Amino acid sequence: MTTGTEANGGALLTASGALIEQTSFATIDAEAAPHAYDPDQWTLVRRLIHASGDFDFNGLTCFHPRAVAAGIAALEGGSPILCDVEMIRAGLSRTRMAEFGLAAHQLIDRPEVIAAARAQGTTRAVQAIRFARREGLLDGAVVGVGNAPTALLELIRLIREEDARPALILGMPVGFVSAAESKAALATLDAVPWILVSGRKGGSTLVVAALHALMILAAARRSEHA
Repeated sequence: MTTGTEANGGALLTASGALIEQTSFATIDAEAAPHAYDPDQWTLVRRLIHASGDFDFNGLTCFHPRAVAAGIAALEGGSPILCDVEMIRAGLSRTRMAEFGLAAHQLIDRPEVIAAARAQGTTRAVQAIRFARREGLLDGAVVGVGNAPTALLELIRLIREEDARPALILGMPVGFVSAAESKAALATLDAVPWILVSGRKGGSTLVVAALHALMILAAARRSEHA
């Protein structure tokens, strides 16, 4: 059964679309294995399953204890969203973003980022994170990493060595080189809240789904206090 929180997300859908979404969530609830997620966490995990058709995310998805609350507070406060690739930025609902005055940024295609990566022999993803730090876009941001493990590893380094403080990290890079390892490293952080998908699975679609889930939770909190 769809919760009231999930129903708030349906306001962006037609009646037919909302019915399909509600039926999908009801199917996921019925078919999912038992889990230990709290209701807010399950709202997010269920959307990952819905976006991927993969029930493995019931179990692979891990939460820092402060993650959901930090994400909601950051989005309510209009924090920037920093994306490792354009696919995440393009997938975000403009209507949901506008509700909170949010802006999403993707820096991997910036000429100076590309030039720095070539000059220093690093990936563009690494240089994009460094550029975000220099430009003041990293501290207080919600950072979504769905494709580039090197971006996540650089972000962790900046947190540990340079006291960078994003509001929340969505660590969900997909792949076979350093993806699982970068997320295992993220799981050791306590200073910054995170939500991650363990192992090799991940991707931009999951980061988008997680961000939408957090926006829906934030909208529900706003309605409760209106």
